[in-house]
Amino acid sequence: MKITKIIALILLIGFVGIQFVPTDLNQSDTVPKTDFLLVNNTQENISAILQESCYDCHSNNTKYPWYNKVQPAAWFLENHIKDGKEELNFNEWDTYSNRRKNSKLKSIISQVKDDEMPLASYTLIHKDAKLSKSEKTLIIDYIKNLKENLR
Repeated sequence: MKITKIIALILLIGFVGIQFVPTDLNQSDTVPKTDFLLVNNTQENISAILQESCYDCHSNNTKYPWYNKVQPAAWFLENHIKDGKEELNFNEWDTYSNRRKNSKLKSIISQVKDDEMPLASYTLIHKDAKLSKSEKTLIIDYIKNLKENLR
């Protein structure tokens, strides 16, 4: 019983202690000229879907939920966003070569079609980010059109 209390106390002190470890926030007040939505003059309905379902992890501006202030959740979010931006950053779209853009567009089509994006772990908490069948069709058709015009 005494060992259980000691372990619980150590865990509590550890949990409180990690709350003071800062994380880097992915926030920006500006939209760069290289942004996907600007460069492609994206329609408002498609822009809204992409911003709601993709931009939190794939841009330089994340809208953080309340739990990003609690460790270790904040570390998970920070790592998830970092990985997402390394894979695709919509804010840096126009800095990509046409070959890379083509590859990213192909990947977007595949991942949306196969329900791989947005991630289930993201849509579990962000219900509005889950794509309906009609939204998926709209996004896939739009991306296919961009891909065809890229050549």
